[in-house]
Amino acid sequence: MKTDQSTTYDITLLFSVLFLVGIGIVMVYSASSALALKKFGSGYYFLKRQAFFSLVGIIALVVCGHIPFKTYRILTYPILLLALALLAAVQISALGISAGGAMRWLRIGPFSFQPSEFARLAMIIYLAYSMSKKQETIKDFFVGFMPHVIVLGMFTILIFMQPDFGTVVILAAVTWMMMFVGGVRILHLLSALLLFLPVAYYFLLNAEYRIRRIISFLDPWQYPTDEGYQIVHSLMAFGTGGIWGTGIGKGYQKLFYLPEPHTDFIFSVIGEELGLWGVLFILGIYALILWRGIRIARNTDDTFGAYLATGIIATLTLQVCVNMGVTLGLLPTKGLTLPFLSYGGTSLLINMASIGILMNIGAKHSGRSHAS
Repeated sequence: MKTDQSTTYDITLLFSVLFLVGIGIVMVYSASSALALKKFGSGYYFLKRQAFFSLVGIIALVVCGHIPFKTYRILTYPILLLALALLAAVQISALGISAGGAMRWLRIGPFSFQPSEFARLAMIIYLAYSMSKKQETIKDFFVGFMPHVIVLGMFTILIFMQPDFGTVVILAAVTWMMMFVGGVRILHLLSALLLFLPVAYYFLLNAEYRIRRIISFLDPWQYPTDEGYQIVHSLMAFGTGGIWGTGIGKGYQKLFYLPEPHTDFIFSVIGEELGLWGVLFILGIYALILWRGIRIARNTDDTFGAYLATGIIATLTLQVCVNMGVTLGLLPTKGLTLPFLSYGGTSLLINMASIGILMNIGAKHSGRSHAS
């Protein structure tokens, strides 16, 4: 007897992600060339780095796409401890570096790394492992709820010290969603939500800059030169773009008006230069990725794989919704990148690796037996 076994990955998902990465390289260059020329003397500075990050990300996608996803079940606790150690190192080691008033990066030689991005993936892997192992007792408060909240609390404290309130919110939301999908009692989840809201409210009001952000979010046009500056110029970019856009490279707001045009606000540059149709096209690609991710989560016959896929696609979707919501003035300003499009090595690397894991979960194995 001779067995021929082949593995097929989701081509639609793969090419959707690669297409976004390609658009990201073009738009990062368009959004950053003037800034790079002024700051580094070369308009290609961010383009070269983003192209390099994309290449490394593609390698990570391919590698993770060929690693059996069940391997992460075995490595759950080492990955979790590594994530916690990296977050702690930001605060207590000489490797931690700050930028923009926050200490969120580790620098090792010429490279910098943002541990909170890795922490999100580590938390997803832990939750998938823990809930798949506890299916019979998931509704027990001290088994299905409390351990997950304790681990979330450890991550939250370390990330909040940076400070990075936006990542804390995303991490908490993904944890809540995964526990809901995993079958944790809705009473426990609702109770946690009711307890979380006043705590979040306290921390929002405990920092003056957050209060100013909320006030400016409610009426950014009243504060066009300070706290509302980013949102005002972001909305002006979308307004200028209209239906068809001004054309790639011909945007105006990126010319030292819109802060962080190649990172947090790249969607605004896309809106200005590609117009409404370009924005709708990008949304369609993200919707396609979401659809394929949901199919993978539903079709896998492995509980750990289903939870892992759910967490990955939920995280990506939340990041997209929050980033776009901020640039459109629908949410207060948060420092979150737009997956696959924004400039940033750590974000792109982790997101590409996550897609590789997702593709491995959805890989179709077929075998045939032939008489020899």
